[in-house]
Amino acid sequence: MKFNNINTRKHKDSGLNRRIMLACLVVSVLFLGSCSKSFISADANLQGQPAATKLWQTASDAQAAVNSIYGNLRSWNNVAFASLILENIGSDDAAKGSVPSDAAYINLYDNFTVTATEGQGDGFWQGQYQNINFCNQVLDNVDTMTTVDASTKARYLAEAKFIRAYSYFRLVRAFGRVPLVLHVPTTQEELNPPQSSADSVYNAIEQDLTDAAANLPTTVSADEAGRATKGAALALHAKVAMYRKEWSDVLNYTNQVISSGVYSLYPDFYQLFRIAHENNSESIFEIQCNYVDGNSDISNSQYAQVQGNRDAGAGWGFNVPTQDLVNAFETGDPRLAATVMMAGTTTPSGDVVPAAQAGSPTMYNMKAYVPFSVALADNQGADQNVRVIRYAEVLLMNAEANNELGNTAAALASLELVRARARGSNSSVLPKVTTTDQTELREAIWHERRVELAMENDRYFDVIRQGRAATVFGPLGWKANKNEVWPIPQTEIDNSSGVLTQNPGY
Repeated sequence: MKFNNINTRKHKDSGLNRRIMLACLVVSVLFLGSCSKSFISADANLQGQPAATKLWQTASDAQAAVNSIYGNLRSWNNVAFASLILENIGSDDAAKGSVPSDAAYINLYDNFTVTATEGQGDGFWQGQYQNINFCNQVLDNVDTMTTVDASTKARYLAEAKFIRAYSYFRLVRAFGRVPLVLHVPTTQEELNPPQSSADSVYNAIEQDLTDAAANLPTTVSADEAGRATKGAALALHAKVAMYRKEWSDVLNYTNQVISSGVYSLYPDFYQLFRIAHENNSESIFEIQCNYVDGNSDISNSQYAQVQGNRDAGAGWGFNVPTQDLVNAFETGDPRLAATVMMAGTTTPSGDVVPAAQAGSPTMYNMKAYVPFSVALADNQGADQNVRVIRYAEVLLMNAEANNELGNTAAALASLELVRARARGSNSSVLPKVTTTDQTELREAIWHERRVELAMENDRYFDVIRQGRAATVFGPLGWKANKNEVWPIPQTEIDNSSGVLTQNPGY
């Protein structure tokens, strides 16, 4: 089935509760005739918003609503500052970057002095609930439509459940207890729900992913690149189960992805993150991003696409790698050069990176790098897809689960696949890990996760779920029994009239 190229625009319904953005975002769409990157790309401004009462009538309405879910994933609150700040800046891999006076509020997350009134947490919260609202509208309405055939309907509902699970996973990692909203609210009580326990949220996530995997296609065509697949649902389910230490489930789900034969490690680690090789054999789920001239609302991507201009060589001024991350790479590991861009060097793509000016960073995120010939002056990096789940991470989750379950040989085999790709033809670097001691092998797998997934918004929550945050992040200001989660945004507590309560320690 082929999807037309559409994007979304949202408007507010002032009679509804802003706190969780429920039902205040009406799906409205414009079909566009040409495609610059994927089924959600656009090359013109959006206009012509149909009224909500006219939606949910035809199969095209259902298709547009599902596409809108994907379009919203690249909104500012989903992929830009709020994401990089809450999901990466707190780790030992990343620092604020830019000059000291620029966006100084980011330091509050870097040194763990942030309070509930800082706005990035609220932006992240709203971005995830916007996603959830789009998904709930599809789930509540498409399920009742007689104009959509059964197989298409099953796929649409599965896609909505996958994205809802992804958004709730991001929320529960960041905040712990959050409102669990699984339908478009119809009563005042439903418009202002209390927080659910983290376990309840995780249970709902796992149920959504189970349902999604049962009805998503194994593969998609090139013009549907970026759409959720069975492998994406299984891989995300494995990650959720890993956070809950459900090791048998992690092994089950990763084994299914591996045995599917759909995915393989891309041979060139640097090229893996280049625009020309997006949605490659290693990609399990990517958020499809590109620059849309004149529409900054949907011209967003990851990390720091918002600073500087291409002639000055800027554009990655925020969310920069740390020396601690550089030191974590083994001698000769080629992933270092593919992860950290150094000022005063030339990239493999031929761009000269100017020497750092006084007070500016000397290292930048190579994984977010977009060639100057592509990066536009008003929105650098907007053409770079966000790599959400890669096959390498599936192998590392498989290795960790096998090790925790005592399957040492299988754990070593999966770990070696990742190291062998990084090693390439240079047998003098990255020797095979051979230890059969469970503790030593666990440390080796954790190390591999750090260097393989560096700057991909994984390290911060990874260390917390491993139970090592007080040791690893303590010198940075991290405190146990507080910083396992970020503060619930004060704006959301106020708008709930106190129904929401603050996390301990804030």
